[in-house]
Amino acid sequence: MNKPFRSIRIIFLLLAVSFSKQLTAQSRTDSIDSFIKGKMTQLHIPGLQLAILRNGTLDKLENYGFASLEHQVVTGSETTFSINSMTKAFVGVAVLQLQEQGKLNVKDPISKYVDDIPDQWKSIRIEQVLSNTSGFPNNIDEKEQVLGDGSENNNWEMVKKLPMEFRPGEKFSYNQTGYYILGRIITGLSGQHFTKFIEENQFKTCGMTSTRFGDSSDIIPNNSNSYSTLYNDNGKWINDGKLHNSFAVFPLFFRTATGIISTSKDLSKWLLALQRRELLKNQSSIDQMFATARLNDGSIGGFNKLTNGYALGWPTVVREEHPALAPVGGMRSALFLYPQDNLSIIVLTNLQGSSPEWFIDEIAGFYLPDMKVKNGFGLSKNLKFLRQELLKGGFENAEKIFNKIKKSHKNFTLTEDELNAWGYQLVEQDKKNEALQVFKLNTLLFPKSSNVYDSYGEILEAIGSRKEAILNYRKSLQLNPENTNAANYLKDKK
Repeated sequence: MNKPFRSIRIIFLLLAVSFSKQLTAQSRTDSIDSFIKGKMTQLHIPGLQLAILRNGTLDKLENYGFASLEHQVVTGSETTFSINSMTKAFVGVAVLQLQEQGKLNVKDPISKYVDDIPDQWKSIRIEQVLSNTSGFPNNIDEKEQVLGDGSENNNWEMVKKLPMEFRPGEKFSYNQTGYYILGRIITGLSGQHFTKFIEENQFKTCGMTSTRFGDSSDIIPNNSNSYSTLYNDNGKWINDGKLHNSFAVFPLFFRTATGIISTSKDLSKWLLALQRRELLKNQSSIDQMFATARLNDGSIGGFNKLTNGYALGWPTVVREEHPALAPVGGMRSALFLYPQDNLSIIVLTNLQGSSPEWFIDEIAGFYLPDMKVKNGFGLSKNLKFLRQELLKGGFENAEKIFNKIKKSHKNFTLTEDELNAWGYQLVEQDKKNEALQVFKLNTLLFPKSSNVYDSYGEILEAIGSRKEAILNYRKSLQLNPENTNAANYLKDKK
């Protein structure tokens, strides 16, 4: 082949590869848009912002829905959202910035910087305060209202009289008192109020032009309305499924705990600046900030099975596959940074109760297919193995396959809860026949559990096998006479 024709062929090949990549990227972004819109419909989310960072660049920035339902104002790129407790990650950065300046060390006791504290608080270290392992009494009540009617002095005097919750480092317990103390330390060491220190050393440094401290009492241009499907009943959050307006007031002294208003675009700038070491100069500082805190017995503690650890201001997702740093806020906003995957995802909403941390991994799955729930992500090691064998041998042979695995792997175990949860995942994926076999297997493995028969009855009803559904609901009610779900189902079938 002569050179001109070879050159033309190479050009065409390069163009074809480029075009193919563009089509793949477009297909991915369209799929993400469809996924987000589906979640918004499912969870009744009025407005949402999404930003995705991939390999050090902003890969996707999108706005969805309404910032204000009352006035039908659409969500735009300048629409701001409350990020609530995600603010604590900014506090973590601020404290490490002071450490880089030589003004503190996170291993120092707080008594080195704060004088008016009870004796039992004096040995608590800054790192324990940042990681919510201090044992401080909380300066909010069971309804999450600030003690002392919003007065800093009253709040401080009240909380100092309360007993410690536990010995420092003994447990994880989410705590706002510690972040108030961190605000005082930042103010004292920097020579300016902590809000100004964070504004100048993070907001301005990153060019975060829409970001500020604020709450519902402030007039904030382009700020979204806030909605909720939750109400607090004597300290317990109840989701009634009804949409109503939500208002939050954060006194100035309380704003290290929760107080930043931002956009996904601005948070993208902040993450990129952090990754480029423009906020913290030393990689060792970032590593220290991101390291999940260990309790006195060597274990870790966090909010739940997903955000199961806590670092210095940053909740963490500790797992073998795709671990993450995961600041979350107000059951409405979340940011996941996947350090091993060069991927970060930011989701801000104006709905308290949307809890986007529970679906961010699914968004990551559009970039990393093994993170898709439908591909088995999130299942335990043993359950993944069972899934692989069922895919090969057929779900209808679940009992036989399980027994074969058990025979060759004597320590192979599964829990009732994980099988039940997987069954419902399959239902959500519209794989009812596969779910049926999983729920059936659960009744065979845990025949004395009321819940497994309840779930099996539910899927039988869903596929139209009413007689079998009734039998399983009766079995469930026999094992647990207080099972109102089974009782109500059977009452309607008499």
